[in-house]
Amino acid sequence: MKRPTPSQPAKSKKEKISVAVNRRARFEYEIGEVMEAGIVLQGTEVKSLRTGRCTIADGYASHKEGEIWLWNADIPVFKHGNRYNHEPKRGRKLLLNARQIKKLIGELKVRGTTLIPLELYFNKRGFAKVAIAVARGKTQYEKRDVIKTRDWKREQGRLLKKD
Repeated sequence: MKRPTPSQPAKSKKEKISVAVNRRARFEYEIGEVMEAGIVLQGTEVKSLRTGRCTIADGYASHKEGEIWLWNADIPVFKHGNRYNHEPKRGRKLLLNARQIKKLIGELKVRGTTLIPLELYFNKRGFAKVAIAVARGKTQYEKRDVIKTRDWKREQGRLLKKD
């Protein structure tokens, strides 16, 4: 590969490439601390993710034998995967530091908290990452308040734009 000359600008590294976003999470849950975790995938899972087909809306994370696992995230089978294909909703191990794992396990012991995936993406280096968050489920009246304030802000924008 040739070095860029002063007349040619150096190519900047790509930003993260988002594969799946859990849009309902911010409405259904009160989001606490967000962490980035690596994810252990098989070859056909990576190929399926590169095509952009994945659903993490029903997914959640929990601890099992001192490790954090992602459950119920749907990565569909790769069409050309043949007999080496993966199971779509299998559990996938998340890669975190020991300190982060201990912290998350401690926060999961608090009543009413859970770990949910917010986004699945490929970082600048091409590694698959998951943004997970410690969350607490919202009650029905909290959700109604969110809808009410969102509608009011939209209406304010319309009124101010009209004048």
